[in-house]
Amino acid sequence: MSTVIRFADTHDAAALARLAALDSSVVPTAPQLIAIEDGALIAAISARDGAAIADPFSRSAGAVELLHRRAAQLSASDRPRRAALRLSPLPR
Repeated sequence: MSTVIRFADTHDAAALARLAALDSSVVPTAPQLIAIEDGALIAAISARDGAAIADPFSRSAGAVELLHRRAAQLSASDRPRRAALRLSPLPR
């Protein structure tokens, strides 16, 4: 069993709507990260606020955790990095 994690695109709209209905919820705010397992969408989260939806008829808790971890990694990479080296002024 393999899990693919990627950003949702316009082709995923219908699958996201079905997943939200299964979860008795609404589609999370874009951009969404989605988890696809064996070709089926089983979980999605908003990369913006972390809101999640998942297939209640599959073992999707692990996929939701993976999505949250990936969103945290992406968020951390967007933060400006502090300069690793502080330069001294050049002598005059």
